[in-house]
Amino acid sequence: MAISLSYDPAVEDVVSKTRDFVRDHVMPIEDEFAGDITAAGGDKRRLKLRDQARDAGVLAPHAPVEYGGLGLNMSDRAPVFEAAGYSVFGPIALHIGAPDEGNVHMLAHIAGADQKEKYLAPLARGDVRSAFAMTEPAPGAGADPAALRTAATKVDGGWKINGDKWFITGADGAGFFIIMARTAGSPGDRGGATMFLAPADTPGITVGRHINTIDRAMIGGHCEVAFRDVFVPDEDVLGEVDEGYRYAQVRLGPARMTHVMRWMGSANRAQDVALDYVARREAFGGKLGDLGMIQQMVADNEIDLAAARALLVKACYALDQGQHAGDETSIAKTFAAEAFSRVVDRAIQMCGGQGVSDELPLARLQRELRPFQIYDGPSEVHRWALAKRAVGKAKKAAAATAANGTAS
Repeated sequence: MAISLSYDPAVEDVVSKTRDFVRDHVMPIEDEFAGDITAAGGDKRRLKLRDQARDAGVLAPHAPVEYGGLGLNMSDRAPVFEAAGYSVFGPIALHIGAPDEGNVHMLAHIAGADQKEKYLAPLARGDVRSAFAMTEPAPGAGADPAALRTAATKVDGGWKINGDKWFITGADGAGFFIIMARTAGSPGDRGGATMFLAPADTPGITVGRHINTIDRAMIGGHCEVAFRDVFVPDEDVLGEVDEGYRYAQVRLGPARMTHVMRWMGSANRAQDVALDYVARREAFGGKLGDLGMIQQMVADNEIDLAAARALLVKACYALDQGQHAGDETSIAKTFAAEAFSRVVDRAIQMCGGQGVSDELPLARLQRELRPFQIYDGPSEVHRWALAKRAVGKAKKAAAATAANGTAS
């Protein structure tokens, strides 16, 4: 049976509307403020863009229909998120940026009915932002989530949480936190984590300094957050106690792919900027685009973009089929994160001095794309996980072969 790679006309319509909206309403703001969302007005700007996106019919394409979204599955999100990602402010405008997009996805799948009304409904509408508080200062949880040290202790009617987090995206101005805390075992144990929901004004939650990073388009910064005797009632436990790591997988795989979707748009923009430049720039007796070395960079960019898109499509298909898709999402995330950096680096090289200046958007696209090789799992961790699973399968196959030989 043939596999269709086309999209429903309704999805194509959303893609077209998103492209128009980003071109007409979002890119001028990004260009005016050089991709710095704080300089552009932070949450005030976000709310204005949100209202414009709602009027354009493109707000929250991932959110459930009953909460005001378009209810698109992973595969259908891909071209829409890509169109939004053509501007680094596009995901903010459509309310599909990290961490809110991943939190909407997780709450839609895990939260109870009351939790959905209290937390998911306002988040899906874009009335509030959220933060996912898992990463900790060393020796706590980072690329290795099992190192989790923030602890939740059972008390009458709920839990008290104590610990320190950092690099918590969107923390400044978030309406609520999803907190990962240890409820069993010790740091280093693979299980024993639980997720908790807590309004940002809960006593004991303190958002500290912004950690200065090279990217500028993540609203709410990447912050230190302290939790001191934070009381969370039992009804705000997200999912089952001690099952936090398992539930986190509901979020992590899809969130990695939506990162790929968004930054695919940025990489496409870098290629488009470079193509426009080399097609017009006169040098060495002709157009730059007629030179063999330039053509090789153009071709390598086309290959990287096509390969990343193909891996993304495969991973989204697996997720939509209800598969865990650990290999598919790790492969797509690792390849795309590195490929997109190659694309924008070649684009800068093709555009020469303008490429590293504010005359073109390439320098700011590079600073947004580079952290993707670290965010949502460093490339090295994904490679280690892929290799571990592959070698594990090979060992099982070898053991089975040896057992069959012995039995015969």
